Amino acid sequence: MAKQMRDPVMTIDDLAVYLKLSTSTLYKLCAEGKVPGQKVGRHWRFHKALIDQWLCERRETR
Repeated sequence: MAKQMRDPVMTIDDLAVYLKLSTSTLYKLCAEGKVPGQKVGRHWRFHKALIDQWLCERRETR
């Protein structure tokens, strides 16, 4: 697990663990365009730096 968190690109399973969300919730948010990520074929991929930035921006708007 520690190796995966150092990787700058995360899968949806990695991101679900990182954000402490269920994968089904995360799939829904991705489909709605609410999480910065991109599909590669049928699979979602996320850049950790963009996710961290997105989290900071969401914290500042609340």
